Amino acid sequence: MGRKNGRDISGWLIVDKPAGVTSTAVVNKVRWAFGAKKAGHAGTLDPEATGVLAVALGEATKTVPFITDALKCYRFTVRLGTATNTDDAEGEVIASSGLRPSDAEIAAALEAFRGDIMQVPPQFSAVKVEGERAYALARAGEEMDLAARPLWVESLEMTARPDADTVELEMVCGKGGYVRSIARDLGAALRCHGHVLRLRREWSGPFAAADGVSLDRIDALAKTEALDALLLPLEVGLADLPELKATPEGAARLKNGNPGMVFASDVAWGDEAWASYQGRAVAVGIYKSGELHPSRVFNL
Repeated sequence: MGRKNGRDISGWLIVDKPAGVTSTAVVNKVRWAFGAKKAGHAGTLDPEATGVLAVALGEATKTVPFITDALKCYRFTVRLGTATNTDDAEGEVIASSGLRPSDAEIAAALEAFRGDIMQVPPQFSAVKVEGERAYALARAGEEMDLAARPLWVESLEMTARPDADTVELEMVCGKGGYVRSIARDLGAALRCHGHVLRLRREWSGPFAAADGVSLDRIDALAKTEALDALLLPLEVGLADLPELKATPEGAARLKNGNPGMVFASDVAWGDEAWASYQGRAVAVGIYKSGELHPSRVFNL
């Protein structure tokens, strides 16, 4: 995430990622454009996927976990009738079927993919297998028995059926969801196979693709104050946590990593919250008896 040289600039830039570029490449572009010392992103998108990629700079990288843990919305198109080794359109076809389910059959099958589910990641994914990335092993021709992982699916709905071969879906889910796995497993449940044809992340936590900046605009505004003006404050990444106002003495203690006094609020004992002083984030931590016990301190 970091490098020795660069500006100490902090905040969030929401990028509307185009297809054909990796999430890492987007982060590198943003870091270069700002001349920033440190940058990271809140949730990888596959190279061919589009939509919101939230890039954190500087101290905002400390708030990345709160965005990766937040709900996310995906709109995607599933191609029915074929399975691929990557579970998307970039892979090789490994199975096919002439069977095509009805709209009613699709709607009924979706019920099993809502709520708390277990999901096996794609063979071509970044999960680690004995220290190696699964996609590296898959490219070498190895087939792995990947363990299923829990996923919370808030909602999963069919939004359109353009033709017999394709179905458009919208899913809101928690951390760690693989849309490609949903497409693969839905195809299996319908006995017709399936893979992702197109994928777009519409929003992630407080960030929406509709508010995203294009890579072309980032290029055009690189190294300018106009680009700096597009940066959102670090505090936006803490939107899902309650805010506590720190006392002057409490803020000083929190900045040094010690528990600090905050003004009374309705935050419950033991809840996670963030403290602010004079409008800026000071720390994230656990609230206990009038104090915030910091787990992350911001040097703004």
